[in-house]
Amino acid sequence: MSISNKINSLKEEINFHNIKYYIDDDPEITDHEYDLLFRKLEKLEKENPQFKTLDSPTMRVGSKPKNTFKTIEHSTPMLSLENAMKKNEILAFDERVKKGLKTEEEIEYVSELKYDGLAVELIYENGIFILGSTRGDGFRGEDITQNLRTIKSIPLKLQGSDFSEIVEIRGEVLMKKNSFKKLNDQRLKTNETPFANPRNAAAGSLRQLDSSITSKRKLIFFAYELAGKYNLKHYEILKKLKDWGLPTNENTQICDNIKEAITFTEKWEVKKNSLDYEIDGVVIKVNDPQQRSILGIRSRSPRWALAGKFKSQQVSTIILNIIPSLGRTGIITPVAKLKPVKVGGVTVTNATLHNQDEVNRKDIRIGDTVLIHRAGEVIPEVVKVIKQKRPLNSKQYFLPKNCPICNSPTNKLQDESALRCNNYSCEAQIKARIKHFVSKRCLDIEGLGEKLIDQLVDKKIINDFSQIFNINHKQLSNLDRMADKSAENIINAIQSKKTTSMWRFIHGLGIANVGEHLSHVLSNKFSLEQLSKLSSDELIEINEIGPIVAESIELYFKNSKNQRIIDNCFNAGLKIIENDANNKLNLLNESVFVFTGTLKLMSRGKAQDFVEKNGGIISSSISKKTSYLVSGQNPGSKINKAKDLNIRVINEKEFFELLKIKL
Repeated sequence: MSISNKINSLKEEINFHNIKYYIDDDPEITDHEYDLLFRKLEKLEKENPQFKTLDSPTMRVGSKPKNTFKTIEHSTPMLSLENAMKKNEILAFDERVKKGLKTEEEIEYVSELKYDGLAVELIYENGIFILGSTRGDGFRGEDITQNLRTIKSIPLKLQGSDFSEIVEIRGEVLMKKNSFKKLNDQRLKTNETPFANPRNAAAGSLRQLDSSITSKRKLIFFAYELAGKYNLKHYEILKKLKDWGLPTNENTQICDNIKEAITFTEKWEVKKNSLDYEIDGVVIKVNDPQQRSILGIRSRSPRWALAGKFKSQQVSTIILNIIPSLGRTGIITPVAKLKPVKVGGVTVTNATLHNQDEVNRKDIRIGDTVLIHRAGEVIPEVVKVIKQKRPLNSKQYFLPKNCPICNSPTNKLQDESALRCNNYSCEAQIKARIKHFVSKRCLDIEGLGEKLIDQLVDKKIINDFSQIFNINHKQLSNLDRMADKSAENIINAIQSKKTTSMWRFIHGLGIANVGEHLSHVLSNKFSLEQLSKLSSDELIEINEIGPIVAESIELYFKNSKNQRIIDNCFNAGLKIIENDANNKLNLLNESVFVFTGTLKLMSRGKAQDFVEKNGGIISSSISKKTSYLVSGQNPGSKINKAKDLNIRVINEKEFFELLKIKL
C-alpha cells in the first residue's frame, strides 16, 4: 500500500472511531488503541507533509456535534492536549517549553488531575449561568444548557462581584464510579447496552434530549480553566473560580520544575483508585500567563500544556474459553479465560463474569472480543462485548447443571442470581474454606499458600481448617518441594497463630455475607458462645445487620458440622481474645459513625479502628441511627443525606478532637 493510501486509510479509521466515541457513545476500541492510531497518523504526516490535508483528524480537535442539538460557537477554541505516555516525553515537553521561552531557568508548572469525563464550557452573563455547551469540534459545540442546569455542583449564579460581564468557564463533567455501576446495572435489567466506562456514561447523559433523564444520572463537575485573557497565574485562576462558587479539585499542586510535576504524576498513577471518580492521567500546565502567551498554540493543542497519560486500565482482548469456578460457599462463578493482555502494567488472563444472568444480559460468548476493566487489585471484569468483531463460530455459554468438581446437582435459591453446589464436602469448597481461613485478613498464617493447601487436601492430610492446628513436621516434609526448614517454618507459623482476636476468627469461619467489617461489629457485641446462640430475630436488631445476614449467621451456627469444626479448633489449642468491648474505652458510647471522602492524615481503615476501640460503631450508610458523618476531601452524596436527616457533619480535625487523638 502506498504512503498516501496508508494515510487515507488511517484517517478513515480514526474518523470512524471518533463517531463511535463522541457521537454514538459506543466505542469499539480503547483509549490506548485510539492514541496509537493517532500517533501513527501524526508520524506518517510529519514524514510526508505533502499528503497532509485539511480534513485530517490531526487538524481538528475532536468530532462534529450531533445535529439533534443546536450548535454554539466558542469565542476561543476549546483545544485538545498533547499526550505523553512516558517520562522522557514529559521531559521533552519541558525542553520545548524552555526553548520556546529562550530560557534555561526552571519553569513553574501547575499539575492537575486529568478527569476521564466530558469537557464543557459554561457561559455566565453578569454572574448568571445562561449557556452551556460541549467541546464539539473545538470551535463549535452542542448546546446542552438545560442538561447542565441539572448538575447541582454547577452554580446558577456566581458568588461575589469581581467578574466581567461575560465569563466563560471550562471544566469537566464526570460520573462517579458507584453511580456508573448503578446505571449500568439498570440498563442491563432493561436489556439496554451498558456504557463502556464512566466517561461515555457522562457523555450519554449530557446528550439526552430530555433533561429530566440527565437529572437522574448524578453527574458532577470540576472547573479547571477560564477562557479569554487574564493577567493571573493559572493557580490564581483556580482560586478565583473557587471563590466564585465553582467546584475545583483540591488535588492540584504548584510545581517548581518538571521533576516535581513528574513526581506528582507518578504519585497519582498509584493513588488513582482511591478516588470515587475516574482519572486517566495528570495535566501539566505552565503557570505564568505571559509565558503561555509567548508559547502560543498549535492547530489542535496549546504549547504550554501536556497530558501525562496513565497506563490503560481498560483494554480489549478475546475470550478464549469460559470455565466454572467454585467458591467456599458453593457459589459457581463463570470465569472468562482471556488472551493474555496487559492492563495497567499487569498481564491479565482471567476476568469474572459474575453469574449466568450477567452472561446472558451482556450476551458474552466464547470467541468474542470484549472490553475489560481492572480497578486496583480486583479481578478484572468484562465491561461489554464488541459485537462488530464477533466471529461466526462464537459459542454461547451456560453454567453446568451439576457441580464441575463433585458432580452434585446445583440449584439456584429464590431471589438469588447465583448457582450453588450444596455439597458441603465438595473438595473445591473445602480447599476454598481453608484458604480463606488462613488468609491475611483472617488468621494470617504465613507459608500456607494455595498450592500447599491443595496438596494437604489431595493427600487427605486435612479435610477442614480445624485440622491445620494438628499438622506435624513429618506430614509436611513428605510433600513435594518441602524441605525440613520450610516445614519447620510453617509449623512455627501455625503455632504462633493459636492465639488470635475474635474478629479474625469470625471472619475466618467464612459465614455467608459476613465480611471483615461485620466481623468487627459482632466481636464488639458478643462472646463467641453468645453469638452462636442468637436467633435471626435477635441479630436483626443490631445496627447494619439485615435479614439476609441474620439468617446466614443463625444457619451457620445451627449446622452441626460447623459446630464440630469450631470445637475441634479449640480442642487443638486455639485461643481467641473474646469480646473486645470489655477491653476498650467507652468514650463514644456506641455513637454511630459514617465516613465520606478521603482523609488526609490517616487511612479510613485506621480511623474506623479508633472509633471501634473507643466504643463507637461504624456504618457504611446514612440512617436516622447515624450520630456523625466524618467528611474528608471530595465527599460524596452522603453529605446531602446527612443534612436532610439533620445529622452532625464533622471534618477530619473535629473527628480527631472528638476522639482526643494527637497526631
